[in-house]
Amino acid sequence: MNWDDIKIFLEVARTERLSIAAKRLAMDASTVSRRLHKLEEQLKSQLFERTIDGHVLTEDGHKLLNSARQMEQNANHGFEAIKNNNQENFGKVRVGVTEAFGNFFIAAHLVQLQQDFPNIQIELLHFSRFVKISRNEADIAIAVERPKSTSMIVTKLCDYKLQLYVHPTYLNQLSQSNIELKDLDQHKWVSYVDNLLFTDELSYSKELTSHLNSPLIPSFSSTSIISQYNAIKSGLGIGILPCFVGDLDSELVKLHAKKIHIIRSFWLVTHPESKRLSHVATVWDYLKELVKDKRSLLMPQ
Repeated sequence: MNWDDIKIFLEVARTERLSIAAKRLAMDASTVSRRLHKLEEQLKSQLFERTIDGHVLTEDGHKLLNSARQMEQNANHGFEAIKNNNQENFGKVRVGVTEAFGNFFIAAHLVQLQQDFPNIQIELLHFSRFVKISRNEADIAIAVERPKSTSMIVTKLCDYKLQLYVHPTYLNQLSQSNIELKDLDQHKWVSYVDNLLFTDELSYSKELTSHLNSPLIPSFSSTSIISQYNAIKSGLGIGILPCFVGDLDSELVKLHAKKIHIIRSFWLVTHPESKRLSHVATVWDYLKELVKDKRSLLMPQ
């Protein structure tokens, strides 16, 4: 079996798009398609369902994906070990994370890691969906929901708190210094686009329902928490932010912190083979220690 065909299979499995896979492989899409068909003929099995949404793995495709990824990892690990002369804590670690946690927390606290392990390079990848560790999108994922996969190493990273925030500009427009809890549903709201949430963990309605007389109807919605933060900061309305975002901005006013409690969790995820690499294990351990050290920022009293 041709290893190049396996590499093509892996790229199509990860991207689920011939055109994207072809671009990453620096090949023509028709060549990628032809090589896939050739591989399926050799195996006497269909590896992908060709749909209008892209190439979706069949049951046999999933079986091959697991074996092919293992082959790729073994080759990459061997290459890295030789390239780096078997040095400990040497190499690149890709961390897949949500936008807010990546921007406001992880990226802001990597100095000590760089000082202690100067030969580790971090690539921070922001995802607004679940990171596909099994498809090699990242070495470590920080997920907002515990993955159901039993083939990955999963551990709880930390809890974090979210609160209501508003900018004084919005309060000044109302000629008010505060907003009554019972009147929250009468105000302008900044929120996620509900029908585009990739997980229910980003929906906070159940924590707010008991305090409201009617459902909240956002005047501004975005799939980006950074856009929501900027909208709140501009005085566009009230919104919910993680405390590790909102508390860092001294201009924002926190509303009803004693009465509204919204808590979510982050989960660390990696593949067993990746965890055996010293530089991946070091970043994994660093992240676990980091959230302990910064617990007051994640879970303020």
